[in-house]
Amino acid sequence: MRTEFTGERVIPGQVDADLLNEHLARYAFAARLARGKRVLDAGCGTGYGAAELAKSALSVVGADIAAEAVSFARGHYPLPYLEFEQASCTALPHADAAFDLVVAFEVIEHLAGWREFLVEVRRVLAPTGQFIVSTPNKLYYAESRSGAGANPFHAHEFEFDEFRGELSAIFPHISLFLENHVEGVAFRPLLEGGAGEAGGTTEVRVDGGETAPAESHFFVAVCAHRPQTGNPTFVYVPSAANVLRERELHIALLEGELRRKDDWLEKSKRDLTDLDREHRKLTTELEESNRWAERLNRELAASGARIEELQQELAAAQTAAQARIAELDLENLTKSEWARQLNAQLDAKLQELAQCVEYLHQAEKTVEERTRWAQALHAEVEQLRRKLARLESSRWVRLGRRVGLGPDADPQ
Repeated sequence: MRTEFTGERVIPGQVDADLLNEHLARYAFAARLARGKRVLDAGCGTGYGAAELAKSALSVVGADIAAEAVSFARGHYPLPYLEFEQASCTALPHADAAFDLVVAFEVIEHLAGWREFLVEVRRVLAPTGQFIVSTPNKLYYAESRSGAGANPFHAHEFEFDEFRGELSAIFPHISLFLENHVEGVAFRPLLEGGAGEAGGTTEVRVDGGETAPAESHFFVAVCAHRPQTGNPTFVYVPSAANVLRERELHIALLEGELRRKDDWLEKSKRDLTDLDREHRKLTTELEESNRWAERLNRELAASGARIEELQQELAAAQTAAQARIAELDLENLTKSEWARQLNAQLDAKLQELAQCVEYLHQAEKTVEERTRWAQALHAEVEQLRRKLARLESSRWVRLGRRVGLGPDADPQ
C-alpha cells in the first residue's frame, strides 16, 4: 500500500532528509531507554520509529488511529516482536501498567483531547516505567511557518512553560530536553588501507552556552512515576558522510533550480508582454463594446420611454373601451328587452293571424258550400225555366189561356 505525504505524518523516502533526521534523532534518543522493555509507540505513523525501537526492546506495539498508516507500517516493517494496531491514543486497548516505556513523538499537538491522552499514558505505564513525549516549540514553529500559515493538522501547540506545567500535573518526575539542529565536525577513523570505518567508542564535545527554551526547535520530556537519575546530553549524527559536501551538492542543485526558474521567469516575462499586448487589444475592444453598450442603453432608454407612453395610451384606451363596453352592454340589455317584448307581440299577432287564417278557411269553406248551393239552385232554376218554357209552349196552356182556364202563366 502506498501512503502519500500530506504533512500530517513523516514517510521515509517522501520527505526532506533534515525533516526525517530530526524524527529519527528522537527515536535514537529513546532507543537507549528501550533495551529489554515492553514499549508502546503511541501515534506511530508509518512505523519507521517503532521498527528502530524494536532493534533493542523486548517487544514493541505501534498504535495509530489511521488505518492507512497502520497498513503501511505492517507492509514495510514485518519484524519479530513488533506489531501494529489501529487504536486511538485517548482510548488505548491495553491493561493498566502494560508497558515499561511509552513514546509519543510529535503526537500530542495533533490531539484535541491531549489531557485525556496524558491520563491514558499514566494508566498503561508501569510504576517503574518512563514516558518520552516531544512537541514543537509554538513560538519557533509559528515564526518558521509565517509564510505557510498554521499547520492544519495541529489541534493545540505548546509553549515551554505550558508544556512543563501540563506534564507536571500528571507525572511527578520530569526531565526536560531541548532538541535543536546544530553545526558539527566529525572525525571518524578508518581501518588501514581505507577498507572501512573502525568501531569503538565515540567522544563528543559540546561547546557554547545553553539554548533558551523559547529559541529551541522542539521540547522533549522524559516523564516517570518515580525519581530518575542522569540526564546526559545526547547528540545524534545522521548517516551523511560529509555535510559540507552535501551542502555544496545541494547548493549546486539549488543553482540549477534557480537557472530553471530564471528561464521560467524570462518566459513568463515574454508571456506577460504578450498578455499585456493582448490585454491592450482586449481593452480597446472592451472600450468599443462599452461605447456600443452606452448607445444601446440610450436607445433602450428611449424605447423604454416610448413603451411607457404606449402603455399609458393603452391604459387610456382600455379605460375608454371598458366604458364603451359598459355602454354597449346597457344598450344591448335594452335592445334585448325590446326584442323580448317584440317577440311577445309577434307571438300574439301570429296567434291572431293563425285565428284569422282559421276564420278564412272556414269562410272559404262556407263560400264553397254556398257556391255549390247557388250552382245547384241555378241548375234547378234553369231546369224550371226550361220546364216553364215547355209549358208555355204547350197548346193546352195556350188553349186554357184563351178560355180563361188554368194558372196564370204570364211571365213577369
